[in-house]
Amino acid sequence: MDKSMMLGIGLGALGVTAGGAVATYSLVDFGPKYAEVLVAQPLVETISTPREVCKDVVVSHRSPVKDQHRIAGTVIGALAGGLLGNQVGGGSGKKVATVAGAVAGGYAGNKVQENMQASDTYNTTETRCTTVTDTSEKVVGYDVEYRLGDQVGRVRMDHNPGPRIPVKNGQLVLTGEQNPA
Repeated sequence: MDKSMMLGIGLGALGVTAGGAVATYSLVDFGPKYAEVLVAQPLVETISTPREVCKDVVVSHRSPVKDQHRIAGTVIGALAGGLLGNQVGGGSGKKVATVAGAVAGGYAGNKVQENMQASDTYNTTETRCTTVTDTSEKVVGYDVEYRLGDQVGRVRMDHNPGPRIPVKNGQLVLTGEQNPA
């Protein structure tokens, strides 16, 4: 073999080895592997959920009036008042007392029946429903402040990153589950 051929083979091998080393060097990431998390502030959303609440309540009703003009009370009161008035006085005074007693008794009987009818009630149980709103909170993400080298930055993430965020080729890796400590 010729010297020049040997020299060519040697230089070729050296070139391939050097090229491989340069290619390997450019693929290796020599920057930081993680960014330090300074603050991870949860973003909270309030959720309102309406629901119906029903309960049974006792309701008082006024009984229907059977004697709207209170005739029974008026008649009974007039009879009782007339009898009492008849017991007072004598002669024509007795007639006046009887009439006055009947009028007063009729009025009193009418009012007594009115009061009895007003207080005549019955109770029923009714179901009453109202809508109430339950509220709850749900974490929907995190506002994260981090330090990468000498730089401080902020980013919004869909999960809590833990104490650090992975870095690949100088960029934050923001997807995935929580990172190990």
